Amino acid sequence: MKKTDNFFLIHNFNTVPEELLSYCRDYLIVDASTEEDTVKALREKGLHFIHVENTGHNITTYFTYFAEHYEELPEVICICKGNMLGRHCSREYFERVYDNSYFTYLYEDKESRAKFSKVKKEEGAGGKGAPVSSISSLVSECQYIEENTSWYVDSPNHPHRYFDDFDDLLTFIYKNPVIPRYCLFSPGACYIVRREQIRKNGPEFYRNLNKIMNYALEPNFPAEAHMVERMLPLIFESAYEVNGWMEDSDAFDGKLEERAEIIRQKDEWNNKRFKRLRRLFG
Repeated sequence: MKKTDNFFLIHNFNTVPEELLSYCRDYLIVDASTEEDTVKALREKGLHFIHVENTGHNITTYFTYFAEHYEELPEVICICKGNMLGRHCSREYFERVYDNSYFTYLYEDKESRAKFSKVKKEEGAGGKGAPVSSISSLVSECQYIEENTSWYVDSPNHPHRYFDDFDDLLTFIYKNPVIPRYCLFSPGACYIVRREQIRKNGPEFYRNLNKIMNYALEPNFPAEAHMVERMLPLIFESAYEVNGWMEDSDAFDGKLEERAEIIRQKDEWNNKRFKRLRRLFG
């Protein structure tokens, strides 16, 4: 197998991603493992890694690297997870795209293709290709599309502090963006991305976004990380103008305090409303 010149930035959690390393010449493993045996194995195998605190997801790893290595970013970076192969995409698919030098979705779900494919008229409602009622679907073999409902905010596993709606975060980041009916993205947040796409935004942009996603792990990562996951193609590919505070740390911190108070009041109102309804209906 030919080794690619693409740099692999691998977020790793409790695994030893040697399989991925067979595809690349240069890489960095950012290890957030909580199992001591994993860290020991990485060290004993002489792999190039740094150990970081676990935030529950991989996007903060990417953004931290972008900010800290902004002036010397590799030309093409494969941003991925140590367990990506077999979980987010097959080895067969990855071998077709790992050497791409253009923006690439690193996702594939063959099992979903039949239920998400367009139903032919002659098959009818009860036919083999009967439509499935779902908020999500596939656009291509590697592109996943989902209704923009912010459904994950209701999960007790993912707290929210600054935003409880994808649309609000999008307009917080960008000036006058389209509010999409659907989000097109790669579940798992794995892509091949070019240096110039990353450099559309400055280092503070990425540091500030991390502040939105890296405040708690109670019991899992914040709902805001789900929002940014769905926003990554926009971050890398759109030509939207960013709001000024996104590139100013002090201004951003002030805006974030405002958002925290807005959400606090909103959650307080919703909790009171829920209690009133519960009393009303017994």
